[in-house]
Amino acid sequence: MSGRERGWSAVPVGRTWQVVAGSAAIGLAVAAGAVAAAGPWESGQRTAERAYAAARDHHGGRPAPGPAAPAPGALPSARPAAPVLVPARTSGSGAPAAAPARQLDRMMSTAGLGHVTTGAVVDVADGRLVYDHGGAVATTPASVTKLATAVAALELLGPDHQLTTTVVMTGPARVVLVGGGDPTLELPRLAADTAAALKARKATRVTVGYDTSYFSGPLMHPIGVNENLAPVTALMVDEGRLDGSSAGPAQRAQDPAGSAAAEFAGLLAAHGITVKGSPRPARGSGGAVLAVHRSAALSDLVERMLTNSDNDLGEALARQVARASGLPASFSGGARAVSQVLRHVGVPLPGASFHDGSGLDHRDRLAPVTLARLLALAAAPGHPELRPVLSGLPVAAFTGTLSDRYRGSAAAGLVHAKTGTLTGTNTIAGTTVTADGRVLAFAFMTQGAPDSGAAEAALDKLATALTAS
Repeated sequence: MSGRERGWSAVPVGRTWQVVAGSAAIGLAVAAGAVAAAGPWESGQRTAERAYAAARDHHGGRPAPGPAAPAPGALPSARPAAPVLVPARTSGSGAPAAAPARQLDRMMSTAGLGHVTTGAVVDVADGRLVYDHGGAVATTPASVTKLATAVAALELLGPDHQLTTTVVMTGPARVVLVGGGDPTLELPRLAADTAAALKARKATRVTVGYDTSYFSGPLMHPIGVNENLAPVTALMVDEGRLDGSSAGPAQRAQDPAGSAAAEFAGLLAAHGITVKGSPRPARGSGGAVLAVHRSAALSDLVERMLTNSDNDLGEALARQVARASGLPASFSGGARAVSQVLRHVGVPLPGASFHDGSGLDHRDRLAPVTLARLLALAAAPGHPELRPVLSGLPVAAFTGTLSDRYRGSAAAGLVHAKTGTLTGTNTIAGTTVTADGRVLAFAFMTQGAPDSGAAEAALDKLATALTAS
């Protein structure tokens, strides 16, 4: 989705920009700029938010690069805990600093929500837990799991990290397309570069192989064949989508790697390279590199994942975290690796259980306090590498999965949040700006709601109540 599709001039920016201008005075530092500054998009990304956050951190037009990717199995060096991770405490009066607790409690018991409702709200500026309604109770998070995946990937790999796909020559007339775990891969330029390299070697008749060994474990998610996720493989083109779409459910190739290799072979032929036979699985290790394709920066991939709730990116990035952690690049390895990184940076994980990177697995468990602390960490001055977590959040009534929610609400443009929906599960976690200029990180979760639409509306009202506090 581009800025032209969502006219940013329509965003109710009065309170938003006032907060940005006065953030230093109220101690919000980076948080207000990263959360509240809505600006033009470039290639689907809110670049103004990212640039403002970077400037507030005394860096250039993009966030400062995160730490270099560690050797496999090594976690990044621990940093001093950010202010947002101080022990939770109530305000001096004992009352929450967010919307009145009694009002939120009443709303948490509304008929539209399920039999289990939990929530937590954190004041980003000082880390106080200002509202707690079973906040340490872990339940199915659905797609808000992607917040955990995003934080782990950015923290471990850094925002400038790219996913690399290569073409190598393993014999006089054999090329292998080696997947690097990039579900957004597009092949035309890679094929053109490969053809040019082959012609320079006077090798115009080749066989084509493809290597998917970068990932391991089962290809199929426990949900099985599903329009929300392609089989998870290290080699695929455009997420295996067969309808030309870039987001949302779509019919998927059931052999994404084979389909990608066939398309690559066809493109080589169009560039004057004769391809003998059909592409077959092969190993590319030790081959001479002919061409390389690098994905967009990880910061952009994270923003896309969160804005569009992109399940394919969620699973791919969890596996990237696993590889960087020295663990198998599989569903279980990614789940373990994400948990390890979050513990290392001090995010509380009461009752947490990870089983995938996208949140499609009903067995995942996260608590509201975990989600709220993840968002507060992303706003912390000591973690500029995590800023894309905030800039990637859908904006109420304007972008991504919130484009059709909060229409006509006072929270339109102010609530930035990731949503999650599975059968019997509805969740929302994000940030908002209060009437007096505070930035709050919140998470509200419900299980067993009889009607998903009614549950979403009730959750939206909870977030809206925070903007009026």
